[in-house]
Amino acid sequence: MPIFPSSIATRPSAKAWSQRRLKPTCSGTLPALAAAIARSASSSAIAAEVHLSPRSAEIAARLAADFKSVRVAKDNQAVVDLSDTVFLAIRPQIAKEVIEALSFRQGQSVISVVAATERQNLLDWIGADVHLVQAIPLPFVEDRLGVTAIYPPDVEAAALFDALGNAVQCETKREYDLLAAVSSLMSTYFGVMEFATEWLADKGPERSMGRAYLAPLFQSLADRAQKPGIESFSLLSREFATKGGLNEQVLSEFETKGGKAALTQALDSVLARIEGGKS
Repeated sequence: MPIFPSSIATRPSAKAWSQRRLKPTCSGTLPALAAAIARSASSSAIAAEVHLSPRSAEIAARLAADFKSVRVAKDNQAVVDLSDTVFLAIRPQIAKEVIEALSFRQGQSVISVVAATERQNLLDWIGADVHLVQAIPLPFVEDRLGVTAIYPPDVEAAALFDALGNAVQCETKREYDLLAAVSSLMSTYFGVMEFATEWLADKGPERSMGRAYLAPLFQSLADRAQKPGIESFSLLSREFATKGGLNEQVLSEFETKGGKAALTQALDSVLARIEGGKS
């Protein structure tokens, strides 16, 4: 399973992939994401071998030291050559340069996690008749948690990401792009927690107290949202907002004083960037 520039090439273990015809290998260039996929694949026995690109030398060396199945290839091309399934985890700004320099095999499986990049552009850069699936894995795959959107629907790719958490197969590119847009809320999630921590610190309590209180608070809310029978977040919002209470007040001020509008505008802007294939 290769990933560039922190590439990974993996060959699945017989036990983990006994029902599969593919022997994936992967490649990519987002060091943190590539490392998360490689670590999860290695620790969960999904891959019998993981071949890494040497570009992010420190990360590759650490993974190789942690897992016997991990090996560092001599270069990105070696990762592709060792792979049946190639993971492309590359920053969109350098994706064209990195991908065009590689030679792919006809029929090779490629899973791209390159953000805001048109499918046709990827195929043009690859320059071979490959089986391409686009995916949005999140850093939580390292712990085999979270969800990964993939397009187009693909049984093999879905099985891989189900083993690393949970896969959502998108029937259309529009669905995939929309999920990619809302995935950009992760930093904002932590930003809200940081804003609240700063507010507390300005009023007196130590920052450590804010973190100790807010992290489990937000975790509990996320857990509640995933309980069976939850049909909409608006129902949960009303459940946690007593009539005339404090939660209702904050939500009302957020909506009426520009918070909702700013969030909607940001998501629209991100979607336009994704659909335009801009980097």
